[in-house]
Amino acid sequence: MMPAMDLLALVKAALALFAIVDPVGVIPIFLMATHGYTLAQSHAAARIAALTVLGVLTLFTLVGEPLLMFFGVRLAAFSVAGGLLLLLLALSMVQARVSPQRQTQDEATEAEEKDAVGVVPLGIPLLAGPGAITHVIVAASAAKGEMLHQAALLIPVALVALSVWLAFRAAPVISRRLGKTGIHVVTRLMGLIIAAISVEMIASGLGKLFPGLLA
Repeated sequence: MMPAMDLLALVKAALALFAIVDPVGVIPIFLMATHGYTLAQSHAAARIAALTVLGVLTLFTLVGEPLLMFFGVRLAAFSVAGGLLLLLLALSMVQARVSPQRQTQDEATEAEEKDAVGVVPLGIPLLAGPGAITHVIVAASAAKGEMLHQAALLIPVALVALSVWLAFRAAPVISRRLGKTGIHVVTRLMGLIIAAISVEMIASGLGKLFPGLLA
């Protein structure tokens, strides 16, 4: 049976990852990218986007820390850099804008001309972008090399991928019910949560890089 503390950590990881991926906030872009699609094509794009999120985040959950070690990057330094990146993402979300870290104007234009929008840009970099990748690497590294705990982190990844699929399948209904204002409110709330997470990551990283700094 999983200890209560580990279960709490998994719940926090799932909620934080959901806030970073923010499938509800990406619904307007999904609808724009799949404009003119049949219902079957739209559902296929939703499925591909969810599978892309699942595959990319699973990969970095399992090999993210070894990759950092290969390049000689300390986790504390990566935590600070990732926290800054998440903070930029959060500031854009609070303003209800698509962050350049998630999608550039060129990528948005290219998306209108491509058929495989489920992979690029929806799956990468809008959903499984630098912010989400950073989060799963830091969360996996915090498991301190315990394979069982690292494997358990795949549960939040799978739940977030499922939420992407459900949100995109129901995108027209959600868009009608919430409207642009409602979606912007959700995005801003997710942005506030991400801002708090980013500050925690930066503070934790700086504390490990400079032990006397935060004493």
